[in-house]
Amino acid sequence: MTIVVGYSPSGQGRAALRAALRQQRRTGEVLAIASHRYDDPEIGMTSASEQQIREALAAEGAAAAEVMIRSCSEQDIGEFVLALAEEVSASLVVFGLRRKSRIGKLNLGASARRIVLGARCPVLTVKAEPAA
Repeated sequence: MTIVVGYSPSGQGRAALRAALRQQRRTGEVLAIASHRYDDPEIGMTSASEQQIREALAAEGAAAAEVMIRSCSEQDIGEFVLALAEEVSASLVVFGLRRKSRIGKLNLGASARRIVLGARCPVLTVKAEPAA
């Protein structure tokens, strides 16, 4: 089976990648990285390149990990992650959450909510580590 992780080069994206890699090391499953679009303050909406993803894997000590990388810049993030999870018969979806406000812990963003409610497999949500 396969673990699907939603990734962007952000605090929550890196936290999701770390959590997915921990699970992959335990199970030996393939990791499917769903590189989704994000808003870069300098260039606008973009998604991580394969090279950036490989660098993130290397930074986590997983350069040799068995991964497949899919990128999407047009489709809704939640729909993209769910479609990939369905395509690969995912055993787990890992997705990072961003705190939006003081009550953010009570609210999931639209994409996260779509994934949590729509996935046919377990979903692990993680939050970014606090800035030091």
